[in-house]
Amino acid sequence: MSWFSRLFGCARARRAIVLAPQQQRLIEEWRRLPAANPDALHHRCRYVVVDVETSGLNMKKDRLISVGAVALVDGRIDFKDTFQVVLRQDQVSSHANILIHGIGGSTQTAGVEPADALLAFLRFVGKAPLVAYHAFFDQAMIEKAMLEFLGFKPEQSWIDLAWVLPDFFEYRSEARTPLDDWLRFLGIGNILRHNAVSDAYATAQLMQVAIARGVQKGAATPASFLKIEKARRWMFESR
Repeated sequence: MSWFSRLFGCARARRAIVLAPQQQRLIEEWRRLPAANPDALHHRCRYVVVDVETSGLNMKKDRLISVGAVALVDGRIDFKDTFQVVLRQDQVSSHANILIHGIGGSTQTAGVEPADALLAFLRFVGKAPLVAYHAFFDQAMIEKAMLEFLGFKPEQSWIDLAWVLPDFFEYRSEARTPLDDWLRFLGIGNILRHNAVSDAYATAQLMQVAIARGVQKGAATPASFLKIEKARRWMFESR
């Protein structure tokens, strides 16, 4: 049984998914897109840097509220190539939670229908490699929502900068290092912390730094970053 099944329960327990023909067509169009080349040079790639806001940190019980994403194309951030959506919530998250991400109750109940919101995210991403800081959480919450509302989870590469950055700098060796620590160390500002797009933009700047340092050290492709992440995870788990 995969980590996803262990975390969120057996697929047989899921409710039946009924999608409109247009929604089914959009999924099929996404499936037919060509896969990204993991051996392409960073400066010939489109990465999508992702951040999420949720109703809490419990991956089993909490819900995906918002997704923000920023594209990094050929090493550059394009402010026009961004994405943000709030998923409609049947139940508004707690007041304490709203104080963190700033997405009010009326905004949550007036959000985009979850299936349509997730399909819009898929269209924006295409088959590009996804990047996040502490990506396990973002990946788990997005895939959980995809499975719940679309009936499948996309098989795409996720690069976790929390594992990659320590390979290029002597600042910190722990993947548990908070995002804010790396931003301060590298002098990267964050306009609005705990806003999905703002956090994704800050993380995209981290990715630019990682790409520049990676090229210097011979790690010039998505595959090389995934290899670094895998090796550092193995070292951490084998200690």
